[in-house]
Amino acid sequence: MNKYQSGLFYGLFAYIIWGALPIYWGWMRAASAWEIISHRAIWSLLVCWLALAFRHQLKDALTILRTPRMFLLLALTAGLVSGNWAIYIWSVTVDRIVESSLGYYITPLMNVAFGVFILREKMRPLQWTAVAIAAIGVGALTYDYGQLPLIALGLACTWGMYSVIKKKLAVDPLIGLAIETIFAAIPTLIFLTKLEFDGKAQFGHGLWISIGLATAGLATVLPLLAFNNAAVRLPLTTLGLMQYITPTVMFLVGVFINHEEMSGSRWVGFLTIWLALSFLATDMVRSGRAGDKGIAQV
Repeated sequence: MNKYQSGLFYGLFAYIIWGALPIYWGWMRAASAWEIISHRAIWSLLVCWLALAFRHQLKDALTILRTPRMFLLLALTAGLVSGNWAIYIWSVTVDRIVESSLGYYITPLMNVAFGVFILREKMRPLQWTAVAIAAIGVGALTYDYGQLPLIALGLACTWGMYSVIKKKLAVDPLIGLAIETIFAAIPTLIFLTKLEFDGKAQFGHGLWISIGLATAGLATVLPLLAFNNAAVRLPLTTLGLMQYITPTVMFLVGVFINHEEMSGSRWVGFLTIWLALSFLATDMVRSGRAGDKGIAQV
């Protein structure tokens, strides 16, 4: 297996696992969304720091943690990623996986918008077309839901802002996640302690639910590590196109496993978003080829 093929394997593993995770979170629906999120944070903390020790990166992480600017920015990204996790897991526990998949379809388009308005990047014609078509799709879905698709927009906004800040930080993904889990662990430890004292915790009150909650850290970190391996082996264009695997798997889980309702106008909204993504994917391929050939991109 050559470098490109192994990159594809790692990428497929990461994106398919991320897409199928709603099945895993749904399996633990006996616990509240907040208990699942809290265990995800606590066990991710343990897995991340063990992984850093294995990779001999503990010193690097502690150096970053002692830098005031990095400390504050990573505290902010911890809040954003925790918010993203909270919205995502709550949507799964209330059987709104299809709407959460929409959030991850919109995320690349939100990243383009944030690039323009925050990073002052210039949009190419196909990107403008994609964003305009996506706006029509969101409008159609708003009409169907009777309100803005808040779950989808919440997921896209929190992850988009998270991506913007992490782009500026340029921190190793595992180190960044490990530090973020420290910030997330403080309130979640308080919450879990209170839950135990109130006798409302599911952890420790059933073998399978306890195993499921305890392995939440592995479910979080393993696909991230696979993604990191894919990122160093694949062209950015290929990796960017593969990201649509995750919301597609989530969409299929929501429709065919959870049997969530898909009205006619909802299908129109999703088809419009997919059309917008086809324009964005085309632009991604073209710009990737231009970059490979040393051609200036407008």
